[in-house]
This record gives sequence, C-alpha cells and structure tokens, in this order.
Amino acid sequence: MSNAIIPGSLSHIAKRKNQSLAESFLSADVIVLLDDSGSMSTNDAPNGMSRREAAKRELVRLQKQHPGKIALICFADEVVFCPHGDTVPCGGGTDMAKALGFVKVADDCGIKIILISDGAPNDEQETLQVAATFTSRIDCIFVGREGGSGQEFLDRLMKLTGGKRYKADAPGMLGVGVELLLKG
Repeated sequence: MSNAIIPGSLSHIAKRKNQSLAESFLSADVIVLLDDSGSMSTNDAPNGMSRREAAKRELVRLQKQHPGKIALICFADEVVFCPHGDTVPCGGGTDMAKALGFVKVADDCGIKIILISDGAPNDEQETLQVAATFTSRIDCIFVGREGGSGQEFLDRLMKLTGGKRYKADAPGMLGVGVELLLKG
C-alpha cells in the first residue's frame, strides 16, 4: 500500500475542505467493494497487467474524475476501508460475505454499492444470505474471464438484490461500468 493520497479520494477531499474523513464520506455516492483476493493477481488484463493492477489504475482515474464520490473498500480474507483511494493488497481467499457485512451499515443511506470481483467467494451460500438482507441493490462488475461459475454467481447475487451487472471490457477494466452506475 502506498502512503500517497490519491487525488479525488475521500482523504484528499477531507484535507482540501478541512473536514473530517467522516464528513467527506457523507458526500460519497458509491461504495466500491473491490475483490483483492489471490485470483485478482491473474495476469489477463490488457498489456499483461494483473486484474488487481488494472482495477487499481481504473479506480485512480475514476476518483480523479469524480472527486469525493467513491468510497473504496478492499477485501480478501479481511476487509479494509481505503480512504486514501489506494488499494491495499489483501491476498488470500475471498470473504465476500464479510465484505458485504462490513458495508451493511450503509444499506439504508441511499449510497450505491458496487461489488467488483471475479466472482469466486469462499462461501457462496453465506454470501447470498448476507446479500439477501440488503434493502439497497448491489450492482456487480465482473472482471474475470467470460463465462463460468464466477460470472454465474455474480448474476445470482445481483438478481437477488435487484442490482445490475456489467462485464468489464477486459479483466480489471472498470471504467464504463462504474461510470454508468455513478450516473444511475
């Protein structure tokens, strides 16, 4: 993890406006839950990048274009709030149920939730049970290879909550999907 504050991140906005991080979080429009499990190190993104590196670059660009509007949370075995806007290498498994439980507190706040993953949670049933408790929709961006069980799982999660699913143009490439979801 870098100590740098990404321009447009919640920390950047808080510092620029001389406000607390909590105050800057209140202006966010979307919570991005980014899968940072071991499978995100797969090098099938453009130019031989890993899914993780491509997603990180996209999120840096999106935060610059939408300052203060994206709250970033990374997850793998643990869940980490990333107010500086930079991803935190979590590695390991994919505890998607824990990640959804972490953001459940924001469920009724009118903030959008976007789950970005290759769709292979540690426990599909537990993840779907947690998702079923949400009143807000959970939108999904699939960043793996087309087809297969990961894409099917995200489709089930998204349908369960009334969300939408977008397929990244290539693994890790998030721009179009996040842009469409930010605009509603």
